[in-house]
Amino acid sequence: MSVRQQTPLVNFALSALIVALSIYLLVVGQQLFLPLVIAIVFWFLINFVANLVARIPLGRWHIPRPLCFLAAILIWITVVTVIVQFVSGSLNDLGSVARVYEANLRDYWQSLPFTAQFPAGGFTQVVTEWLDISSMVTALALTFTGLAADSILIVIYVGFLLLEQGNFNNKLSALIGDPARERRVRRIINKVRGDIQKYMTIKMLTSAITGTLGYVILRLLGVNFPEVWGTLIFLLNFIPTVGSIIATIFPAMIALAQSTDDGLYLALLVLMMIGALQVTIGNIIEPRLMGTSLNLSPVVILFNLALWGYIWGVAGMFLCVPFLIITTIVLSHFPKTRPIAILLSSNGQIDLPVDQDTPAQS
Repeated sequence: MSVRQQTPLVNFALSALIVALSIYLLVVGQQLFLPLVIAIVFWFLINFVANLVARIPLGRWHIPRPLCFLAAILIWITVVTVIVQFVSGSLNDLGSVARVYEANLRDYWQSLPFTAQFPAGGFTQVVTEWLDISSMVTALALTFTGLAADSILIVIYVGFLLLEQGNFNNKLSALIGDPARERRVRRIINKVRGDIQKYMTIKMLTSAITGTLGYVILRLLGVNFPEVWGTLIFLLNFIPTVGSIIATIFPAMIALAQSTDDGLYLALLVLMMIGALQVTIGNIIEPRLMGTSLNLSPVVILFNLALWGYIWGVAGMFLCVPFLIITTIVLSHFPKTRPIAILLSSNGQIDLPVDQDTPAQS
């Protein structure tokens, strides 16, 4: 085999080794990297809200930039505090009746005519584990406890990012040195910022609408803890595909478990109405709002979801789509990696880098 034939194989082997090593470091260093990534997300959201506050029309006057950031920080502190307190209190309420719900679900399962054909282990054990609501509540509580334990470190990271962001442009110029390469890097940064802002804005809007309408539907149907399921629908909507399925099945299970008389009818009604809501907003309205700018393959999104779920658990599932957006944009800007970006896209068409300069956003 000639040297020319060996070179692509060597490059592929090195690339595979780097990817495998990166995944290993992300898994091992979760306690180090995850708080930093969450801090970057909050830093990004604070800047996004601060820019919205700065656009508030006040005639000839403009809100000073420091006040915009202060308002954005206070808004996010309030939102996070309300969500954490509400979810923690709701989990305690749900935990108090979890054993009753589990008993009702097991009674339903054992009353089915075909369950006697299954042996004690195997599929029956899997179903029993799925009906263990107490374990689910405990797992959710542990997730919030873990995030709360890292909250101080996340706040410190966010503070330093806000203090340092005024020097980012100077550092970037000094780091790259070459004006042409600097313009190219700034184009990538601007593209990443624009696409993630669009994704987050539309996703928050559609998730809020889905969660609010889900709460109204469950309240009207008389399902217990509709506030919990409305919040759960809102949060799980950020997890592609799987999140919407879980947010539909879980309220239906609770509707089945809360009553031994008409539980089956109520569960089917919840399943149909919440499912129709998820399909309408997630498969019809949201794609129209997103357009073709976030051109990502559904299969790649599901694989990416499984990958980041393995690496960082639930937090990785929430972050998988922004990570995929960043990866696709960066790969599309280099000729050697552009074929990979095409494979990650939905229809094989990607936004190629332009030649003209794009001014950096502040």
